[in-house]
Amino acid sequence: MDLVNDRYTIQGVDLVELTETYGSPLYVYDAEKIEAQFKQLTSAFSGVKMRVKYATKALTNISILKLLRSIGSELDCVSIQEVQMGLKAGFEPEQILYTPNCVSISEIKEAVELGVMINLDNISILEQFGNEFHNTVPVCIRLNPHIMAGGNKKISTGHADSKFGISIYQLQHIIRVVNTYGLNVTGLHMHTGSDILDAEVFLRAAAILFDAAKSFKDLEFIDFGSGFKVGYKEADIVTDIEELGEKLSEAFKEFCKEYGRELEMWFEPGKFLVSESGVFLTKTNVVKTTPATAFVGVDSGMNHLVRPMMYDSYHEIINLSNPNGTKRIYTVVGYICETDTFGLDRKMNEVKEGDVIAFKNAGAYAFSMASNYNSRLKPPEVLIHKGEAKLIRQREVFEDLTRNQIEVDI
Repeated sequence: MDLVNDRYTIQGVDLVELTETYGSPLYVYDAEKIEAQFKQLTSAFSGVKMRVKYATKALTNISILKLLRSIGSELDCVSIQEVQMGLKAGFEPEQILYTPNCVSISEIKEAVELGVMINLDNISILEQFGNEFHNTVPVCIRLNPHIMAGGNKKISTGHADSKFGISIYQLQHIIRVVNTYGLNVTGLHMHTGSDILDAEVFLRAAAILFDAAKSFKDLEFIDFGSGFKVGYKEADIVTDIEELGEKLSEAFKEFCKEYGRELEMWFEPGKFLVSESGVFLTKTNVVKTTPATAFVGVDSGMNHLVRPMMYDSYHEIINLSNPNGTKRIYTVVGYICETDTFGLDRKMNEVKEGDVIAFKNAGAYAFSMASNYNSRLKPPEVLIHKGEAKLIRQREVFEDLTRNQIEVDI
């Protein structure tokens, strides 16, 4: 997002004008930013065979998936519906990794029928899988390295009390299941959490995976998940991708020598690829003052952007309509019948009713977690691609709320 002649733009497209064209609230994504993030990651790991499996759950719009496919990304999916979305977007089944959690064996069998790579994180399901398929279907196993990492406990998935992955301390149990059913294990996987700053976290977890890998003789890849931290505030510390690429690539190549052949390194970035591409545009409904606080109430709420309420996440908030106004302190809130505070005591250019308020870092886990709470309609999405704004999801209408309801006579 650039400020040009007192107007905020993306690729030369005026954001305030977009709200006049498509209404408010509105999600907007910058294709150039997604492409730049992908290039940065692949360049940092250019010395190894590496695949990027975009974490579909971060932003599932089919046009975003097609954009990522066009630049060389593959997919990580966590539900059969995400798998179906990926196939609809043009991905080949072998480009899709399916990593479910706490699903039934019937959904996993459906994924097998679709031909995607299966990644299992539960011994019970692994046994059921073995009983059904034996060595006829390759499988990846998700391990929990018992490393606490991430910016919030709700997004830390590799700690000892996590529901994700099979404990590394159960490795011998895993091996017994694999040997009993003759499973064809071609990959090992881990994911420790999000917002990881230190390359040493990945290196510690990698050492655990490398040691476990010695028990599996037919591996083709090791999947390191993701969790790279992006910037939310000015001067935020972020994951040094170049340092991580250098250190982890060196460790990986050393492991491959010891293992006896070159394997592939996989990553599953979601937030890293799309978070900074997104901006959420809202309009100021009211400016309300109390004896202690000046509230800016916008035409959205936790129904459209739940991350601040769910994760205490920080989104920079900007008044696009008054870039040169006097700085004042506001608390920005939504219109939902809950305490849906987007930002507490934020310094912003003076706000008037009708001003367009933007939330940055709204590309990941924003629209994809939106709901119809309070019977509110979901907003449209726009992708700015090669300097042109393209509508990639239309705004819902009231009929969308009642489409699947069945009225009965009472």
